[in-house]
Amino acid sequence: MAQSTRIATRDLPGVNVPLFWPMLAAARMTEQGLELYGKDLEFLAEEVKIHHELRPKPATANRVLLELRTMLLRDYSAPDAGGVPTIVVAPYAGHSAMIADYHRGQSLIETLLANGVGRAFLTDWKSATEDMKDLEIDQYLAEISVCVDDLGGRVNLAGLCQGGWMSAMYAARFPRKVARLVLAGAPIDTDAGDGPIKRMAHEYPIAFYEELVALGGGLMRGETMLRGWKNMHPAQHYILDHIDLYEHIGDPVYLEKEETFERWYENPIDLPGRWYLQAITQLFKENRLAKGRFVGLGRRLDLGQITCPVYLLAGEADDITTREQVFDADKYLGTPKDQIEKKLVPGGHIGLFMGARTLKETWPAIARWIAAAG
Repeated sequence: MAQSTRIATRDLPGVNVPLFWPMLAAARMTEQGLELYGKDLEFLAEEVKIHHELRPKPATANRVLLELRTMLLRDYSAPDAGGVPTIVVAPYAGHSAMIADYHRGQSLIETLLANGVGRAFLTDWKSATEDMKDLEIDQYLAEISVCVDDLGGRVNLAGLCQGGWMSAMYAARFPRKVARLVLAGAPIDTDAGDGPIKRMAHEYPIAFYEELVALGGGLMRGETMLRGWKNMHPAQHYILDHIDLYEHIGDPVYLEKEETFERWYENPIDLPGRWYLQAITQLFKENRLAKGRFVGLGRRLDLGQITCPVYLLAGEADDITTREQVFDADKYLGTPKDQIEKKLVPGGHIGLFMGARTLKETWPAIARWIAAAG
């Protein structure tokens, strides 16, 4: 715009260029302003889309095999597949199970299917409603048991984060029903290491957590947990992420990746308040599972009862579940030491389940290890 105006002024007799240049500058600023305004509108529209319009959804074709009170059991099995079924027990920490089936080409479920696991299933946890506020860990273990029995009574379990300690509980309660057990980023010995989650669990009184649940009407609201996760890295979530989005607003590849992640991250789910307080008190404050004092489905759970092959996976930079909380599980398991695999990989917590590098370099071998169960 400004350039064409400049050319025109050379052909206009009587035009005082020194006096006219502010008009040119104003025109250029107007043009730039319109461009920025347009970019701002696009940015705001994308923010609204990401935070309010998008919802997480599975990336891989599946069918709902069971609908229970706490979950949908999704069946990803290949047609006519055989072998021991593998249940991916997803995290239950305020986000949906789609962390395990994140995006085509970047999906744990897809990776398992491509590397020998023919019968794959996923616990797609439901967001807790008001009538679920008094559910306890027992109800979740019982529904995992329903899934196992429905699949024939013997399965492999791949437990991710909180899904890991639930998988360990189930394997300790029903050791004959678990052929192989993967614990990925799973806090088994919560006294081990020195991560921020451990410090927070011990430094804050239980009254603090009870108040959070009370404010949620008996539920631990996903939005509350999301703010807590973000406040662990506030600069990244409240400033840098928005700057990155603004700078890449015209890049469709970047936007697709951003939308996929935010569809999952910015749409949290609620947890039963009683379940949450039980986990905080008995697992993170008192470490009852590792100490053999947690009572699940009517029996005191002893990790020494787990004798199946076990795979322990941890992240070098994981500040949610430190490597010690994962690897120290071998102190309590009854599995022979030569049947316990340990792997420490680069990256943080979420990257263990959806990181492109870990899915490419680590999970294929884990899948083949799982498939070896028969």
